[in-house]
Amino acid sequence: MKKEVPVDRLEFGVFIAELDRPWTETPFMYQGFVLSNEKQLEALKKHCKTVFIDLDKGPDLPERSDLLAGDSDKPAAPKIPAPLGPSVLTSIKHKVTYREKATVDEELPVARTALRKTEVLLKDIMGTVQAGKALDAPRVKEAVTSMADSVVRNPDAMMLLAKLKEKGGHTLDRAFGVSIYMLTFGRFLELPREQLDLLGMVGLLQDVGMTAVPEEVVTKKGPLTKVEQAVCRSHITHTVDILKQTPGLPPELAELAALHHERYDGSGYAKGLKGPELGLFVSIAGLVDTFDAMIHTRTYAEVYSPSNALNYLYSMRNTLFDGPMVEQFVQCIGIFPVGSLVELNSGEVGIVIAQNMVRRLLPRVMVVLDAKGNPLRPQVILDLAQEPKASPGVPYRIKRTLEQGSVPIDPAEFFL
Repeated sequence: MKKEVPVDRLEFGVFIAELDRPWTETPFMYQGFVLSNEKQLEALKKHCKTVFIDLDKGPDLPERSDLLAGDSDKPAAPKIPAPLGPSVLTSIKHKVTYREKATVDEELPVARTALRKTEVLLKDIMGTVQAGKALDAPRVKEAVTSMADSVVRNPDAMMLLAKLKEKGGHTLDRAFGVSIYMLTFGRFLELPREQLDLLGMVGLLQDVGMTAVPEEVVTKKGPLTKVEQAVCRSHITHTVDILKQTPGLPPELAELAALHHERYDGSGYAKGLKGPELGLFVSIAGLVDTFDAMIHTRTYAEVYSPSNALNYLYSMRNTLFDGPMVEQFVQCIGIFPVGSLVELNSGEVGIVIAQNMVRRLLPRVMVVLDAKGNPLRPQVILDLAQEPKASPGVPYRIKRTLEQGSVPIDPAEFFL
């Protein structure tokens, strides 16, 4: 539930969901954030008179009568915990500079082919596992290599397909999406190519043991009981068994896949590792898995827009996730992530189809709905960095991101 409040009544800890002006007219990077410091508050006071706070994502404000009683209970600004040691990013010793070798338009047909190959593989994997047989390691490597090749040439095409694909069943979608995000993030961190392939394999197979978890547990609405939690967590053991029994896979794959639920503060499972103990690959896997889960439809929690999911991860740096790694991931995914639905200052609705790595607020957008909500045929492609005009003298700008399902359009129909 959202509540409109004057800026001069704001308290630290509330979740700022909407402003009384377009986000692009303010200095804020994220559309939706936890108010946590004086710098944010001063910027709000400078640019806005009222804002909307989201009571589902943060506390309500005290009534004015409560404020008159004194400031002794005034919430303090949340502080980011001190790091538990050097960032795992310091473990990267060798870097490779990747340059785009294709435009997103050129890469999309190739990326679709890789996607379909991976879809067939994943469906076969599920059947193989349920039959108690070993995986086909050469096919797994071939699929990951195809995806990695595409991401190296241009990551936006695969990122777009990963964000929009939600029709093949939850487990299949998640495996593909996590693998693509891990490949893309590894490329952004300039990891050597062989490490990209290993990351892609971890993302694709780290939840393969979920096939042994009863469907009623996987799809249950609401919180799980302690017994159900234990059953769900057992997927790690099943995953390790499956991967160890498959000849031809990298020997370290099973151990890496077993740890993607570990968290920076030691609150994860199954070993309760903390800080630098997680290592680079495990830290990447946990961060990416959380992000991908938040932007997918879930029976037990709301769907986040990519921007709000990134904001949550940012608020959890040095708590659930390695702080510098979160900051790098935000830079990688972008302020308006590929695949996001956005409302333009013209009232039109579009889909972000490519990033602008230099001017992050100005990506390429495919306009799919006019200002009245009618589908556009054909669609219009806008490169916002080229300053196309929404009206005489007024360049197009993104006003806000939209939650999936908030407008009567399925972005997947344009690309899949």
